[in-house]
Amino acid sequence: MTKRQDTKKFFENLSGAGKSIGVLTSGGDAQGMNAAVRAVVRMGIYVGAKVYFVHEGYQGMVDGGDNIEEASWESVSSMLQVGGTVIGSARCKEFRSHEGRLKAAHHLVQRDITNLCVIGGDGSLTGANLFREEWSGLLEELVQQGLIDEQAAQNNSELHIVGMVGSIDNDFCGTDMTIGTDSALHRIIEVVDAIMTTAQSHQRTFVLEVMGRHCGYLALVSALACGADWVLIPEMPPEDGWEEQMCQKLSENRADKKRLNIIIVAEGAIDSHNKPITTDHIKELVVSCLGFDTRVTILGHVQRGGTPSAFDRILASRMGVEAVLALLEASASTPACVVSLCGNQAVRLPLMECVQMTQDVQKAMDEKNFEEAVRLRGRSFENNLNTYKLLSYRKADSELPNEEDELPYNSSFNVAVLNVGAPAAGMNAAVRSAVRVGITEGHKMFAVNDGFEGFYKGQIKEIKWGDVGGWTGQGGSILGTKRTLPAKHLDKIAEQIRIHNINALLVIGGFEAFECLLQLYEARTSHEDFCIPMCVLPATISNNVPGTDLSIGADTSLNAIVETCDRIKQSASGTKRRVFIIETMGGYCGYLASVGGLAAGADAVYIYEEPFDIRDLQSNVEHLTEKMKTGIQRGLVLRNENSNENFTTDFIYQLYSEEGKGVFDCRKNVLGHMQQGGAPSPFDRNFGTKIAAKAIQWISRKLKESYKEGKVFANTEDTACLLGMRRRAMVFQPVVQLKDQTDFVHRIPKEQWWLKLRPLMKILAKYKTSYDVSDSGQLEHVTRVRPKKVD
Repeated sequence: MTKRQDTKKFFENLSGAGKSIGVLTSGGDAQGMNAAVRAVVRMGIYVGAKVYFVHEGYQGMVDGGDNIEEASWESVSSMLQVGGTVIGSARCKEFRSHEGRLKAAHHLVQRDITNLCVIGGDGSLTGANLFREEWSGLLEELVQQGLIDEQAAQNNSELHIVGMVGSIDNDFCGTDMTIGTDSALHRIIEVVDAIMTTAQSHQRTFVLEVMGRHCGYLALVSALACGADWVLIPEMPPEDGWEEQMCQKLSENRADKKRLNIIIVAEGAIDSHNKPITTDHIKELVVSCLGFDTRVTILGHVQRGGTPSAFDRILASRMGVEAVLALLEASASTPACVVSLCGNQAVRLPLMECVQMTQDVQKAMDEKNFEEAVRLRGRSFENNLNTYKLLSYRKADSELPNEEDELPYNSSFNVAVLNVGAPAAGMNAAVRSAVRVGITEGHKMFAVNDGFEGFYKGQIKEIKWGDVGGWTGQGGSILGTKRTLPAKHLDKIAEQIRIHNINALLVIGGFEAFECLLQLYEARTSHEDFCIPMCVLPATISNNVPGTDLSIGADTSLNAIVETCDRIKQSASGTKRRVFIIETMGGYCGYLASVGGLAAGADAVYIYEEPFDIRDLQSNVEHLTEKMKTGIQRGLVLRNENSNENFTTDFIYQLYSEEGKGVFDCRKNVLGHMQQGGAPSPFDRNFGTKIAAKAIQWISRKLKESYKEGKVFANTEDTACLLGMRRRAMVFQPVVQLKDQTDFVHRIPKEQWWLKLRPLMKILAKYKTSYDVSDSGQLEHVTRVRPKKVD
């Protein structure tokens, strides 16, 4: 038996029978908490456990009574799209006292709850750990006081705790993202986009304060995502004299015909002497030094509000299911753990190691050891900071290399950037980042219009720093993009490479972009002009490019799908029972349908990768009919456009309409091009920006390595690569090696990680299924000291 089958069997044997799980949200609310609660409740019930809501956080545990209420499958219906936390949250002073914890223990033992799932910040999770450490002592006291008997103490002798971090600040070490962070970024970027139009109209400077008393993540990432002129965060206080530097940069940008300035400040921003930097102070500075019309906007609690983003719903659902698995596998010897995200993988880490590290960040900041604070914040934070520094530093012309300079290699290379395939939100952010990092690295950057069609027609011109200003928030492709492949035009393309002396190529696009690079690589034998470093960045809403878990544009598309599904579901509230059949894009790739279905709470999702027949359709209809006989009012069925040529969206709609007669009626909706989304999501802006910066740095390295005897010559496999996110890391993979991993007929990778999320969606929709837990997080340790990367 293979390991995979073995673990599948293991999951089916993971029974929750006779166990009780309590779920609570504590501390500040965060969007996505409800999705986490829903996943814990449904996964808990699925494995046969009893699940209890603990209302109002620890306060509800201390007060007992109706605050601890058994949850049913239906009681979490329709809460996926709701912001905040439906079961309530509160700060609880009483739980900090021994007396309060004794009361809480008594109320849990009364219901045999010995498994706790805590969704909150580091304070809430630290409290949970203390509670667990004191548990046996608390039980002894309860027995002595006659409040419980010996038998009850024996039955409830161990308390297991699993945490999930719900915090919009992303201030918890050990996880790349906390639940709520992505949604908070959505709120910030919506405001920044709106402010930019008014600032541009009046040539204004806006100073924006975002949340983050001790952590600058929101400020940093939103600055990266909107191309802010200046950002102030607690982990990187500006050096003395920053006031003049900032004003100089703002005035330079104005002189460059930039009509607006954006300065983003974290509420906990400090200078190098630990003195707070306020928005009012910055406003006074700008007005007194430059005389610019300056306004202040403080975002406040807007950032906590609103509906959770697709990313937060998926993250919270994945974490909720993982948390239940962790509770079922917990023993007396396993420490309390927290479910975290590392790259694209759920991992379990010891709770107190993460808390300790989070506290160490504050300690390092108090000691003014800011480099250490940034390092402790983790890989994700560090990458964001380095990319921001790279993009915000503009070299003066005097610093750029001169023709006469004696250099070990020709530092001023010509690098061309183009978009290929269908437009995807975030492409423009990637182009902007590539252009600016390229210029900073000393290259001349060239933009190609209309993909390879424009390339062979000679639509190539130099693109400067100022030309890409304001591109991060623009949807679609400003450069223009076509699906034309280079194979038929190799001679003309080679000629244009010679005419413009192009030394390297960055192609940003979908499956066609990957095919283009493969064709150019294979043409190296007949055309020496293609012996230059070439890199492709995956950018497509379908997320069907081999060699990467995620593509630029897919997140924006998921958000568009989820928002539409929310509205469609809402349209049925107050009417009779209704089922919606929705068709999504994606070609043969079922990513958008499957992951969109998980985020929108779909009952069934039909995709090409998982063949289905009439019996499956029939059982899905019966399953929905049974559900509709309970308190559930709405059903949602997603179908990927190419999932089956005979079972069309119309066919499925008619089948459900006929079979559901008398129980529910049906509506259908084809989402079409709306799924390309408008303005790119914060994730896509950020992902596009970081991945392009990394690609240009790789191109610079390859140019240096392949520059010999006055020219660039690169003909090895590793000089034509695709840069993708693989599980936990960003990796460069030779396109020729990805060939075997690709189904070219259906334009999809042969293996797709997200198929593992499908059982999760089925479990949450009340289907019995196999769930492969071979990937499920074994307890790991927090990595503290990472070796310095060698560039």
